[in-house]
Amino acid sequence: EVPFGKIARERWGNPVFANVIAIGTLWATLGAKLEIIQAVVEKSLAKKGKDVLERNREALHYGYKLAESYCKGICPWQLEQKSSKFYLINGQPAIALGAARAGCRFMAAYPMTPSTGIITYLAQHEDSLGIFTEQAEDEISAINMAIGAQFAGCRAMTATSGGGFALMVEAISLAGMTETPVVIVLAQRPGPATGLPTRTAQGDLLFAVNAGHGEFPKCVLAPSDPYEAFHLTVEAFNLADKFQIPVIIMTDQFLADSQFSITNFDIDKTRPKYSFADPEEFTDYRRYEITPDGISPRLYPGQSKHLVAADSDEHDEYGHITEDLANTALPMAEKRLRKYQALRSAMEPPEEFLIDDAEDVFLSWGSTKHSVREAVSLLRREGKKAGHLHFSYVWPLPKFIIPEGKNLIVVEQNATSQFGKLLTREYGIKASKAILRYDGLPFSADWLRRAYYEQ
Repeated sequence: EVPFGKIARERWGNPVFANVIAIGTLWATLGAKLEIIQAVVEKSLAKKGKDVLERNREALHYGYKLAESYCKGICPWQLEQKSSKFYLINGQPAIALGAARAGCRFMAAYPMTPSTGIITYLAQHEDSLGIFTEQAEDEISAINMAIGAQFAGCRAMTATSGGGFALMVEAISLAGMTETPVVIVLAQRPGPATGLPTRTAQGDLLFAVNAGHGEFPKCVLAPSDPYEAFHLTVEAFNLADKFQIPVIIMTDQFLADSQFSITNFDIDKTRPKYSFADPEEFTDYRRYEITPDGISPRLYPGQSKHLVAADSDEHDEYGHITEDLANTALPMAEKRLRKYQALRSAMEPPEEFLIDDAEDVFLSWGSTKHSVREAVSLLRREGKKAGHLHFSYVWPLPKFIIPEGKNLIVVEQNATSQFGKLLTREYGIKASKAILRYDGLPFSADWLRRAYYEQ
């Protein structure tokens, strides 16, 4: 028992130094080098002034030496020195860095847990990442700012949680009608209204898939960890640009705040891809030209001599309002919906794990991936032939044939098996059972294993 508070008061006259003394002692019990933690403390307190920095440095050194007298022989937690390096990161910075990699240059958002960490990170690193951030007065303003920036030729995004996303729905339809790309992060949390803002859930899937009035294409991606969050964010901007649609990245409190050790981010795996048309190719530019794949040539205002029009009303190929139902409105609606065919082909199939000889196949999406995979490994050791299919490209569901003759078990963090319903609707399959958790706590492998045996 080390009296950190007492030592801080007696030696430095201030109990606040107990924290840095404790850090030094704990660091020493792990067998880690003093200079590493000293560099972290100095960086954290650099703005406090030389006197404060020096006193904290002394307290850190003193705490480090305390481990010799208090913990020698009874603290068995010496960590082996590793030569490899890794990134310690959670979901929010990964999405923010993915946006920077994708060429995003503007983000507008209104703070709402658990999405706030994205704009906070970008604001803290605004100069180095080159992304301008704006805390809007509300979520309606935030998404309309992002849509306006995209219309002007700048890659942009917003982020929110369920209640804020509800306010954004009309603007999502605006993006659908004007065929303006936009990326939206939807960080889920349990319950209607404010619900449990600091807990985790997957209850907004069908809300995201069906968000917006009228019929228009959109895409929903759901990363499982920071590595995938980084790369899927780049993919989200590329898909939004290519198909001129809203793309929703679904995350949750568990993914947002969990720390992951990643040895290699493989940054070059995904790169920004831009899909602007060349203004020199047109003598008669039609922003909403009817095309076989539904994708019209996109220019931005001021890019060239061509007029770029957009309107929330139904419009003709030039972007001017119309009520020519048979000859214009109907073909325009069909043009937009044709994008779904190519969009679905762009969706990656689910990740397979021990499927070939599996009798029980777990189906999951989003942040539950690693818990389910670990549970499958546990069941395998107990003689159960379990396998796993995990979806990160959630809407439209990819072209994929679910293996026949398997016992399908849907795993998700909501009360109504929303992903299970989507699988039935799109693939015509029905799972034999669903393992659902909706108490605000994340899945663990052991919890899943117990639930498997209990059902």
